[in-house]
Amino acid sequence: MLTRAFTFMFVLLLTISASAADSKPVSYKSGDETVKGILYTPSGAGPFPGIIVIHEWWGLNDWVKEQASKLADQGYAALAVDLYRGKVAKTPDEAHEIMRGVPEDRAKRDLHAAYQYLVSQKNVKPNRIGAIGWCMGGGYALDVALQEPTLAADVINYGHLATDQNALKNISAAILGIFGGQDRGIPVEDVKQFQKTLEGMGKRVEIKIYSDAGHAFENPNNKEGYRAEDAADAWKRTLTFLADTLKK
Repeated sequence: MLTRAFTFMFVLLLTISASAADSKPVSYKSGDETVKGILYTPSGAGPFPGIIVIHEWWGLNDWVKEQASKLADQGYAALAVDLYRGKVAKTPDEAHEIMRGVPEDRAKRDLHAAYQYLVSQKNVKPNRIGAIGWCMGGGYALDVALQEPTLAADVINYGHLATDQNALKNISAAILGIFGGQDRGIPVEDVKQFQKTLEGMGKRVEIKIYSDAGHAFENPNNKEGYRAEDAADAWKRTLTFLADTLKK
């Protein structure tokens, strides 16, 4: 029995090792500046669909890196961007301070540079690129869809929503929005209006509101607000949406 169990564990470890994503630090130009990120790629030569992974207000921390790695395990070249230039907050006050210190135009320029970087990679499909973000990054994920007309898919996890109809007309990406019904910063009424507006324009949009969830419910580091069952369902929906929009 011990030998059989050992063999099973050995095979399992080999399987995990074989499917694990490769990661490497990368740099690319954003205007006159050079910015850095981490690129996670599946095993094999590709080409793969690409995803821009945008962090919460905490910065590019271990949880966001884990999400990018998990996406690479699903067959995507995932670029985890660093809008904070190496800073990672440890307290809400510090996160708020760093976030307020990031010029919005610089962040959007960095995201455009990230998009161009993925497009330029030989192992990435240039017409199959998406974006995903959480919290602050969810809002910036929407900004990517607003400024990149060839973006194919966009996942907004409880991020700020645009209301300017002229701006929303620029969206060509399919949109998946994931929100908490108890999120005080993003009222359910605003989410429903966002969906109604996009649907009225003929855009592809899917919205899921978890009625008992608040803000940042997908992150287990949110000790008081984390909802494991809702987070698991949100991740499943995300993978289904991305496969349908980026792999077909």
